Amino acid sequence: MWTLFILLSCALMQGQVTDSMVVAVDSVKFLETTSVDRAIDPLQSLDSLVMKNYEEVDRFDQAYMDMLYDHDGYEYLFKNIDSLPNVGDSTLSTDTLKARLQRINERTPFNIEYNPILEQLIKKQLTYKRVYLERIMTLSDYYFPMFEEQLDRYDIPLEMKYLAVVESALDPKIKSRVGATGLWQFMYATGKGYGLEVNSYVDERMDPNKSTIAACKYLNRLYSIYDDWDLALAAYNSGAGNVNKAIRRSGGKKNYWNLRPHLPRETAGYVPKFQAMMYLFTYAQEHGFKPQRTSRLMMETDTVLIKNQISFDQIESQLDIDKETIEFFNPSYKLGIIPIEQGKPHYLRLPIEQVAVIAGNEDKVYAFAKAEFEKREQPLPELLKPSTSITYRVRSGDYLGKIAARYNVRVSEIKRWNRLRSNKLTIGQRLKINTTTGATRQTAKVKNYVVRSGDSLWAISRRNNMTVKELKRLNPKASKNLKPGMTLVLK
Repeated sequence: MWTLFILLSCALMQGQVTDSMVVAVDSVKFLETTSVDRAIDPLQSLDSLVMKNYEEVDRFDQAYMDMLYDHDGYEYLFKNIDSLPNVGDSTLSTDTLKARLQRINERTPFNIEYNPILEQLIKKQLTYKRVYLERIMTLSDYYFPMFEEQLDRYDIPLEMKYLAVVESALDPKIKSRVGATGLWQFMYATGKGYGLEVNSYVDERMDPNKSTIAACKYLNRLYSIYDDWDLALAAYNSGAGNVNKAIRRSGGKKNYWNLRPHLPRETAGYVPKFQAMMYLFTYAQEHGFKPQRTSRLMMETDTVLIKNQISFDQIESQLDIDKETIEFFNPSYKLGIIPIEQGKPHYLRLPIEQVAVIAGNEDKVYAFAKAEFEKREQPLPELLKPSTSITYRVRSGDYLGKIAARYNVRVSEIKRWNRLRSNKLTIGQRLKINTTTGATRQTAKVKNYVVRSGDSLWAISRRNNMTVKELKRLNPKASKNLKPGMTLVLK
């Protein structure tokens, strides 16, 4: 009942943007206007503006929040939670575990059966980094309603939400050593195949909603192959090829536990980890876990279509909200800038009251952002869209600089793509080269940069499409004692 209510609440929010206003920020206020058609006077970035306030709609918002919390779900999770005994360190008997796993198995399409490997993993989690697990459980209060909405839409078991816990610990910005990114850990090629865009501004693998939709489509395709959710999970981790080889090596068996000895080592522990998380979340209270009630709830947020380029810094300066919160709700914008692309809409997610401010004062918000952008000494980085990856075979006379010039990339990028520790190449060696489409690099025209207050080597390098290492190499003295007014060489 609780899950259905949350899904219904989220669905209602998708179709509307409220107009409630928050109190004006001291340094930035919006001018009152008598007509929506009134022309906007040219603004300077430090002009004083006055925000409009809709008190009646504020009451609508409050009534909506009261309605959202008027259900048994929160009572179940948080009522009297402080009085629960901390039994995490006590011994969980095998008989008790068997009975609980049986109850879980009765209400899920996954095969949740007792085995010593699963028991060992669960007991380890009960005594190791309990605070870490409680933090994940707190984050789940924000992410799980979103996951469940899409899982239900694609007719996937709702328990699949625990897959994101195993994959990313509910960190949308996490990246593996091989480049898998986001809550559902998509590789670049796989993400692109399911419509997730990656460019210099945006990585939609980090977008919670879009990546969840992509994961649902991927899981559905895997299930259509095996007709078994355990095998779909294994294929999600290691690829269908490894699962198919395990089936052959086992003599045609299709039960995960029979295939487990023939699967890659990481995948062999993958499904047990998933089942362990399902158990721990189901019986969290019985084991004394005390997740905090998060202040960031999906049901309390809304989105607004961005019509002109704007940065997180500019949003922070105009609204009563800190940059960390903006980043939490919008992890897919890599540079803290929401770009404008023709035919590609981008949205900003914020608490409802802040969305209402932007929706009711769009012209003024964008006028302020434009004035701020015009103050910048250097142009913003142009949009670079990774298109395809090619394999280059090293020939006689080749060196990294020559290859980089041929494909309009940097030596440092080739080394990073191929995990090279030196510039040494051998004839016949294969190199991965990411070719690009769209704009050419702006930094080819940039020679120097004047350090401003608040600058750091990392921020300067990102702004100018180079690495901190390159910046230090070009400015060995200045990089040790960075000061405003100092001139840095960029090329």
